[in-house]
Amino acid sequence: MKRRRKNKKVVEVDMDELRGIVDSSASGPLSEEQRNKLLSTLELLVEQIDPEFRNSEKLNKLVKEMLEASNAEPAEKTTEQNPDKKKRKGGNGRTPAVKIKGAEVVACSHQDLKRGDPCPGCKSGKVYPKAPEIIIRFKGAPPIQATKYELERLRCNLCGQTYTAEPPKGVGKEKYDESVASILGLLIYGGGLPRYRLAGLQGKLGIPLAQSTQWEILDKAAKILKLILKELIRQAAQGEVLHSDDTSRKILKLERPEEDTRTGVFTSGIFSTPGIGNKAPKIALFFTGTQHSGENLRDVLLHRAGELEAPIAMHDAETKNASKLKPANLQAELANCLPHGRRYFIDNFENFPEQCHYVLSELCKVFKNEKQAKDEKMSPEARLTFHQAHSLQVMEDLRTWMQSQLTEKLVEPNGGLGKSINYMLNHWDKLTLFLRKAGAPLDNNLAERGLKKSILHRKNSLFFRNQHGADVGDLYTSIIHTCELNEINPFDYLNTLLRNPKAVEQAPADWMPWNYEVAGSAQAD
Repeated sequence: MKRRRKNKKVVEVDMDELRGIVDSSASGPLSEEQRNKLLSTLELLVEQIDPEFRNSEKLNKLVKEMLEASNAEPAEKTTEQNPDKKKRKGGNGRTPAVKIKGAEVVACSHQDLKRGDPCPGCKSGKVYPKAPEIIIRFKGAPPIQATKYELERLRCNLCGQTYTAEPPKGVGKEKYDESVASILGLLIYGGGLPRYRLAGLQGKLGIPLAQSTQWEILDKAAKILKLILKELIRQAAQGEVLHSDDTSRKILKLERPEEDTRTGVFTSGIFSTPGIGNKAPKIALFFTGTQHSGENLRDVLLHRAGELEAPIAMHDAETKNASKLKPANLQAELANCLPHGRRYFIDNFENFPEQCHYVLSELCKVFKNEKQAKDEKMSPEARLTFHQAHSLQVMEDLRTWMQSQLTEKLVEPNGGLGKSINYMLNHWDKLTLFLRKAGAPLDNNLAERGLKKSILHRKNSLFFRNQHGADVGDLYTSIIHTCELNEINPFDYLNTLLRNPKAVEQAPADWMPWNYEVAGSAQAD
């Protein structure tokens, strides 16, 4: 049983008093006494709850709400008194018609009127077109559909000669259309749907599609798409900021080099961006195998043009990631994720509420500045100047406070709070690169969100059979997520690539997600 700390100040509160504190936070910032009571109550509640809950996201949410309440600014009373105040983002479950971009558009002319006809109402005016009224109708269908053509056959009763009708125009010789590979890739690697579940669903709907058949279709299409992946790797190496992170994977039949004594298998996500505030395509790359993200990032940077400046490499603080970038031609300015450092203080909030509250509230100011910079769409240089004016002193004061906690022996260096402080101080330069380098990111959220694609597939399909299967999965995941990052329809993109294999092979750079429509139009002409 966990012992409660001795000499701990006891604060007596009741529910009515707590309700009064919460109500007062709506009209102005809380007093020191109110904040202390709120903190003490929260700490007492945390000690009584289940241990599994203490380190969960629910606790982090409570901490966040407590911080917001204790630092709340005076709130406006009514919306009528503040017409410019933004309304809460509500969700009624309805999607505006303008966002339904993939729907088939059917133009419906008026049954009785056309441009310039007399107005049936006033009899004297004329009618002219205006913006059409939009109605949306949805319908369901199996993921993979099939059409059965029954070709009539006639046989001579004397000589036995058979005559078969010709299929309709447009019916190709291939049994499976290119769109089948596209939708399979989206469902399996973009949506995490295992092949055996898809096979079961297709069987129930009367259009069976075995797992082995699905794999044959995907593998055949991957031979065309691998040229696109190679070009994506080349262009990703030219990015200004490269985010990277790892997650564990499993490959059943994996052959390792004899000199490789490691046992881990990873999926590394490498995400190339033009830097914060710049406009250029974002590229997502996934690599599954024995190499971790630092080694995969090294392999990507081997394709970087020699005349370019060193990029910014954002990753976690593990030394293995930085150690692989030591050669001169692979130099990069290393950055670490500031929210990772913040996480340590959130996890230790239960035992050190006062100290952790101070650190979290100071970091909150920096994140608010970052949000403002994004909302105002500042250029990288303007963002750097803004952070230097508003975040630099906050971080320096926080650093001084942390150092004093250790030098004055106010915390145990090997305790939870001491380790949290040491993590921040040991990686301070990398955590604060955004204060010195224009375009340097503050967090690694792009990589962590992107890796959820791989995690979703892992949770549903559990493993890859062999390295070739992992490579095919990485290929589709890389292309699909790159399309998503650039707001491109991945289904249309994959269809276009698979229907123009020779043109893609000749000039893959002309068939990237952000320029393929131009190449596709030229090919059609």
